[in-house]
Amino acid sequence: MDFKDILRETRKEKGYTQQQLADVLFVSKMAISHWEKGNSEPSIYQLKTLAKLFEVSIDYLVGYKEDEY
Repeated sequence: MDFKDILRETRKEKGYTQQQLADVLFVSKMAISHWEKGNSEPSIYQLKTLAKLFEVSIDYLVGYKEDEY
């Protein structure tokens, strides 16, 4: 799974709307939408914040699996 899919799935599992997530990250709802469509990606700072908020690793968010590399 790609970041965009993992972000959408995890956001929904944790009960956040795109707007709620945008408010936490101080970005627009459109930015979240673009991330979930794969049109753009968050900054490293935003990625770290997402991982902390969702209580997951950055590796998980970006779809990294050790056995794939």
